[in-house]
Amino acid sequence: MTAYKLTNRLRISINVYKPTTRLILILLLMLSAALPCRLHAEETVFIPTKAQKGVRTSTDIIAVTLPAAALAATLIERDWEGLKEGALSAAVTAGVTIGLKYAVKENRPDFSNRHSFPSGHSAVTFASATYIGRRYGWKWSIPAYALSTYTAWGRVYGRKHHWWDVAAGAAIGAASTLLFTHPYMRKHEAALVPAVSETSVGFAMGFTF
Repeated sequence: MTAYKLTNRLRISINVYKPTTRLILILLLMLSAALPCRLHAEETVFIPTKAQKGVRTSTDIIAVTLPAAALAATLIERDWEGLKEGALSAAVTAGVTIGLKYAVKENRPDFSNRHSFPSGHSAVTFASATYIGRRYGWKWSIPAYALSTYTAWGRVYGRKHHWWDVAAGAAIGAASTLLFTHPYMRKHEAALVPAVSETSVGFAMGFTF
């Protein structure tokens, strides 16, 4: 009889809980379970694998060599107008990227620092690739964009960035270059005119240097 009364009381005590109270208790339990995991994750030092270290190093190299290649092409062509436009787009890219890094303060996936958003590597490489394509033609930008895409992938694979970090960096770099860079051919008064001869019909292109 005593056991029956105890069970009956337990049933009554459970039934008197309101739905709102139950929801609050569930949320508190979930929070208490998740909080230690979150704190532990932030204190954990991520150790990259050998493959991740290699990819990280390769993206660092590309982030330096791709802008250098764009600069070298500009100097070889003696494209002084392009040099000014490239410098301006690079300054805007760097300014926006660094400013957002210190404003957002997002943790990197490897918890090395709080400068994950946006990806500077993606911003620099996509700005360089867009500059090459915008200034000198899309054919020259194909390998540059391939390297830029690899860099963006590598930063995520190497746990240096989240995918939205590299997407934002690529957008910043490409947008700043499209905004300030003009086609090289337009600056040199390229003209496409029809050409007709006794044996053929086509087009001829001329430049003013």
